[in-house]
This record gives sequence, structure tokens and C-alpha cells, in this order.
Amino acid sequence: MTTIKRLPSAELNIMLVLWKTDKPVTAAYVMNQLKESQQKQLAITSVLTLLTRLSEKGFVEIDKSAKANLYSVLISEAEYSSLESKSVLEKFYGNSLTSLVSSLVNDEAISKQDINDLRDYLNNLHEED
Repeated sequence: MTTIKRLPSAELNIMLVLWKTDKPVTAAYVMNQLKESQQKQLAITSVLTLLTRLSEKGFVEIDKSAKANLYSVLISEAEYSSLESKSVLEKFYGNSLTSLVSSLVNDEAISKQDINDLRDYLNNLHEED
């Protein structure tokens, strides 16, 4: 799969459940996990529809050989997260990491400790070169 598109919230919630498991799971498992983590409960038909969409988009593989269909991920959380981060950086901050960090600081979304941790991280990267 060469292009990964941004997932709508409902599909992303399904993927978050699947990424937390290390084995193929049923739609009923996904539905139960969603029920535990969200206030709104989805019907099994909605979960099945979302899983089918995710399969069509290349995010999920469906194994139909068992009594109940089993769903497993094809795109890792790290891969999706990386692409989403790049997209946000590009679209909102003109590919400027400085603009992103400045925005977070101005909005008080990151603490002084976060800034110190970032500084230490960057210093360590520089020392490795």
C-alpha cells in the first residue's frame, strides 16, 4: 500500500482496539473493547461495516476460514502515527517543527519539563552524529 489516508474517528477507534491486541480478533471482541473504552456503544452491524471499510482501505485483513471472521492489522500503529504526524506538520505548520513547538508552548500544551526533555533528546541526537 503506497498511500495511507487519514482515518475518520470511528475507524480510528476500531484500529486503536486492534493495535492493542497481538492476535486476530472477532468483531464481537472489538465491539466489547469499544464499549469499555467509550461512552457510546456501537451495534455489531456498525462494527462490521467499519471493519469492512478498514479492510477495503488496506488497514485490516479478514480471515474468513474460522467460524467467525477474524480481523488483524496490516498497517502498524507506528506507521500510521508517523504519517499522521507528518501530515499535521505539513498542513498546519508549513513543515516547520519550530512553528509546531512554538504553538504548543504558546498554548501551554507542553510543560517546562517537556521542553527540557526535548532539549535533552535533541542534544543526544547531536552527540550521536
